[in-house]
Amino acid sequence: MKLNKLLAVLLCAALAMLTLTGCVSAEEIPAEMAEEPLSHWNADAPALKALTDYVAAVTDPNSPDYIPESDRIAVFDLDGTLMCETFPFCFEYMVFADYALKHADAMPEDVLAVAQEIVDAAGKAKPDGMSTRQAAAAAIAYKGMTMEALSGVVSDFKGSDAWGFTGMTRGEAWYKPMVELFEMLQANGFEAYIVTATERNIVREIIKGTLDIPPSHVIGTEYGYVATNQGDAADADYTYQAEDQIVFDGNYDGENAKTCKVDAIVREIGQQPVLAFGNSSGDLAMEIYTISNNPYRSAAYMVLADDGEREYGDADSAAEKKSDYESMGIGVISMRDDFATIYGDGVEKTEMRQTAEEAEKSSTSAVSEPAPAQEEASDTDDVQYVMYLGTNDKDTNKPVFTQAEAVEKAREILMARFGGYTIQEAFGGWIGDDGMEYQEYTLVIYLSDTTEDAVHAAADELIATFNQNSVLIQKNPTTTEFYLPN
Repeated sequence: MKLNKLLAVLLCAALAMLTLTGCVSAEEIPAEMAEEPLSHWNADAPALKALTDYVAAVTDPNSPDYIPESDRIAVFDLDGTLMCETFPFCFEYMVFADYALKHADAMPEDVLAVAQEIVDAAGKAKPDGMSTRQAAAAAIAYKGMTMEALSGVVSDFKGSDAWGFTGMTRGEAWYKPMVELFEMLQANGFEAYIVTATERNIVREIIKGTLDIPPSHVIGTEYGYVATNQGDAADADYTYQAEDQIVFDGNYDGENAKTCKVDAIVREIGQQPVLAFGNSSGDLAMEIYTISNNPYRSAAYMVLADDGEREYGDADSAAEKKSDYESMGIGVISMRDDFATIYGDGVEKTEMRQTAEEAEKSSTSAVSEPAPAQEEASDTDDVQYVMYLGTNDKDTNKPVFTQAEAVEKAREILMARFGGYTIQEAFGGWIGDDGMEYQEYTLVIYLSDTTEDAVHAAADELIATFNQNSVLIQKNPTTTEFYLPN
């Protein structure tokens, strides 16, 4: 069994003292125990020095920055922060696609279409809106399955060979330096949590054998649950029976990304973290929350996928993000410059996304030359969507709701679909075909850091709720800055 890092360090120190007194020779120290903690980092890595200095300060009772153990909360994203995301996509996408295609006879056509889209997109930029499509399709694919059964699916998938690398299975695709950092924080009294957009039961199985945290420390996207004999009864109207099992009901409650991560931290941890680690715009809200108005010395870091030799990173894109993050007071961890190794000895990048057999099983669409996966929207070349929503009924030209009700209805729809939004009130008028003048209360909705597909999906729901013929949507290129005063 692998020794706890802290125990290993303490034993090494004890053995070193014995060596000095002549009781034990240096040759007798086990290799695993002799390994330095954080040995997978470059010794001169700026991020490593900053983090070790931070930990030393906040764990020293005599330091003005001292943080009691009960308040040492660290939150980590999963994919792209602790484990491989760039090849070709995050773990959850791949386990879903593999499972759905292997059980194609039992899958609805729309679920299979999403699974095939994921396979076909290997080596290309991630299609717009894939995150929400994948989550909705996966919830359906796993409908009727117990949590234990899904864990078995994930466990089997962990043993399969990782695409794009030799010498590594999918379950071994952990960034070793980040795992060391995770363990170092635990050894220094930090409670570490994973806060991710991946479904939480999947993550609980992924981390087995790698990260030592209780299941309650995993916070992720939620798939709906139901008791097997519950039928159509609401939870509040049904009493669980001894012969029942809890299974997935085919629904999901929205992706745990962006401000949803902040909501989840407040709801499930109940304390503001002092450390946060992420890698993309989906983690930005969690990072800003951690370092804003914190009573303790706090810090946030983004892992940059900038290594194109050992991994599938994009140095130019990472350089732009680095500048943006640092302007917000967020530190960066460079996979290229800070990691002595990423996946360990014996793991090599292959430059191949699919084997010939896997490519043949894909649809007839060709797989392009390998390219790093891109985020849905650049942090420096964002698009702002402005939606103009009328509130008069299309058939009667009379208001569907009161103004207060209209704002609340729109708020409910937007909050369920996006991490944030802005609504402004407007009033318009026009001359109808009947020559009459009409006035209309209009909601002007601003959405950023999202996709066109997500905006269209929200528009469909708003049109139905407010009985409109259409809504006007403007797309405005913009550059977004989160300004943090000194």
